[in-house]
Amino acid sequence: MYEDKYVAAVERAMVAIRRRQSRRVLARQQGAVGPEYEVLDVIEGGGGSVTVSTVAQALSVDQPRASRMVAAAVAAGLVRREADQADGRKAWLVLTEAGRAALEQAHRARQAAFAAVMEGWPEEDRAEFARLLTRFVEGMSG
Repeated sequence: MYEDKYVAAVERAMVAIRRRQSRRVLARQQGAVGPEYEVLDVIEGGGGSVTVSTVAQALSVDQPRASRMVAAAVAAGLVRREADQADGRKAWLVLTEAGRAALEQAHRARQAAFAAVMEGWPEEDRAEFARLLTRFVEGMSG
């Protein structure tokens, strides 16, 4: 067991967050029940250059699973494929108007859930929590 009590407390908190706030749990709360909704967050965060491979890597799934998720998102009208003009074998994934609307709804619902948890917190506590959590997450990606 790790000897730093603060690190141990962070671990427990992160496990609890993962259980309570998984993408699927949040998606169900928002009325979005299919795994295709996970693709939307990846596309939004991808800065316009997202492929099925990008989705697979971002969601830690294999290529066939990512392909099925993308196909479901396309079938739901949330995403469309655009051929890469430089490489005809590659297709970029782009949010449709419906996909952007679903993503906006997801943002509103998630932010409302987080706001409810922090209700009553002083502004300086919310600011400090946001700063430290952002710093923590940025450190994980390095």
